[in-house]
Amino acid sequence: MTEKKILIITYYWPPAGGPGVQRWLKFAKYLPEFGWKPIIFTPENPSYPLIDESLIKDIPKDLKIIKTKIWEPYQLAEKLNKSNKKFKAGQFDVGSNQSWKSKLSIWVRGNFFIPDARVFWVNPSVKFLENYLKENKIDVVVTSGPPHSLHLIGLKLKEKFTDIKWIADFRDPWTEISYYKHLKLTNKSDKKHRQLESDVFKNADITLATSYTDAENFRKNGANAFCITNGYDESDASVPHPTTETLSNKFTLSYIGVLEQLRNPQNLWKALDDLIIINADFAKNFSLKFAGRIDDKILQSIENSNVKNHIDNLGYLSHDKAVDEMSNSSMLLITNFPNESSKGIIPGKIFEYLATGKQIISFGPNDADVSKILDETKAGKHFSYEDSEAVKSFILEKFELWKSGNLLENKGNIQKFSRRNLTKQLSEIL
Repeated sequence: MTEKKILIITYYWPPAGGPGVQRWLKFAKYLPEFGWKPIIFTPENPSYPLIDESLIKDIPKDLKIIKTKIWEPYQLAEKLNKSNKKFKAGQFDVGSNQSWKSKLSIWVRGNFFIPDARVFWVNPSVKFLENYLKENKIDVVVTSGPPHSLHLIGLKLKEKFTDIKWIADFRDPWTEISYYKHLKLTNKSDKKHRQLESDVFKNADITLATSYTDAENFRKNGANAFCITNGYDESDASVPHPTTETLSNKFTLSYIGVLEQLRNPQNLWKALDDLIIINADFAKNFSLKFAGRIDDKILQSIENSNVKNHIDNLGYLSHDKAVDEMSNSSMLLITNFPNESSKGIIPGKIFEYLATGKQIISFGPNDADVSKILDETKAGKHFSYEDSEAVKSFILEKFELWKSGNLLENKGNIQKFSRRNLTKQLSEIL
């Protein structure tokens, strides 16, 4: 069988940290098993919001990686306002937390850099790749966004090389992402965003979504869309099992990853505050662990409650250490944006959560795709941001099971979410 070549255009690549980098890193790892030779095209000097050197070991030794320079305006933005560092990760101050500098920076970001601040890499990349594609036989080109400006590279290449199959991979939606409405767009800018998105949907041979709902929405907007979720890598999940002593020390609820203001489960903090006040046994044994980048405003709000004395804030950890912390927890927390349009977002960390076997408590809109996965795997429960008493009951139920040594690990069928099986699914679509 002749090996086919797939060119993957991605902004996020090791040593970038966070879940965004892992999707195509893992596909690249397993694609050769299914007859595909991956080639990576990525910036030489990117401005990553997170760095995780531990992911470098996952790069296949024989993988071809092509890099070109990129210019990004984030250094200028950060001089205007230090909080602009959040923009690189799609984070924003919201509501009363916005200063005039934040408002100005958000307006500039949304209206001057369309679709995003990496747009200056588009034309140089197209010029470089035109020559590369003329000299090298490539069967499939993949663009992965966000940043969605990378899809414009695919759009322009497709115009020039009509025989090459183009796959537009949307790790998150474009105009339907929750923070889109916070970009303070003019009508003209909004129209341009939507037109570019439509052009990508209509011209890409295949559009990939990471959730069932997103794939359905993309199809409604003219895309030939398929869902391939994110997943877990069995090699990552193979960590030493925690000792009984470690697990019995505290009833630990852990959040692993980045938590911004738009996904702040205030009803959870209130439920925990109430449990600490009314249940001395819970107060004695409970720990809330953060491993990642937690917005300062969220930490400040928790500081004003009884939960503050139970926080273990580890800061950002490498991926390997983050997996260890998942395994050393009693329960794991996942949050999503509260609005209805976000029900299709499946945070990538849920799959690694599933691989640990720990019970999961999730927050987001009703009828979310996350809820379907938790029900299917019997791995936990999903709540809306309005739920209160039900949240307390669920946590207390798990605490009592933990105390008696009967907090069993999830044994549901999760194999369909392994990175190898997901890559097999991708190869079948290809």
